[in-house]
Amino acid sequence: MKTALLIIDMQQGLCEGEGRAWQSDMVIARINHVAARLRAAGAPVVFIQHESTAGYLEHGTREWQLADGLQVQPGDLRVRKKTPDAFLNTDLEALLKARGVEEVIVCGMHTEFCVDTTTRRALALGYPVTLVADAHTSAGNEVLGAPQVIAHHNATLTNISSFGPRVRAVNSADVGLNPAW
Repeated sequence: MKTALLIIDMQQGLCEGEGRAWQSDMVIARINHVAARLRAAGAPVVFIQHESTAGYLEHGTREWQLADGLQVQPGDLRVRKKTPDAFLNTDLEALLKARGVEEVIVCGMHTEFCVDTTTRRALALGYPVTLVADAHTSAGNEVLGAPQVIAHHNATLTNISSFGPRVRAVNSADVGLNPAW
């Protein structure tokens, strides 16, 4: 089954300052590891960047840029989005179809917003999803800390069965070991 890696919103403005996502440096290192393995296997690597129309995360600003330390290669793909759903009003689905992708691997931030929404939409579109369990993150919120948000989504997303395709949560060290990848 042809697979693509979707790296969601790993942007500089979300990896620094007061609203910095939890363990973002460690998540970047894990994403780099997964991306290198998948590139070596010939899988497309897609960087998805959120943007606002003004202010924070505005296209082209320093905060909008991919995070420092993230390893990007010339053959990697980019998708710009304006909602938590990386498929909504973007060319992501067409890009995947053009490459014969049948399954996606998801990582990035923020777990409870863009990772969750994009994962559910991928399922609704018929893509099985591998969620990189230790390579998505959050800043947490007033109810749950980031580790609880991440653990909750690893458990919740893997229990969704109504779409047909399923989510499986796999640690970054184990992604890419399946011969189908």
